[in-house]
Amino acid sequence: MENIKIGTIARTAALALALVNQALSIAGHPILPIEDQQLEQFVSLGCTIAASVAGWWKNNSFTTNARKADVYLDALNSEG
Repeated sequence: MENIKIGTIARTAALALALVNQALSIAGHPILPIEDQQLEQFVSLGCTIAASVAGWWKNNSFTTNARKADVYLDALNSEG
């Protein structure tokens, strides 16, 4: 898994954290220690939405062929 961009890893980690937090919140074990349950759920939902949109919007290339295609695309874009 060499040459995976840091942004890809960060977006994937943010999405995983948001999904785990959402699941734990639904199960009654929130990660965010906020007294007001409704506020905690809104914050959790906001994190999930933000991570989901970022993960959907960006190109997250994990496979070798996908990373090669990114390099090729970058070369094409830099040519003009």
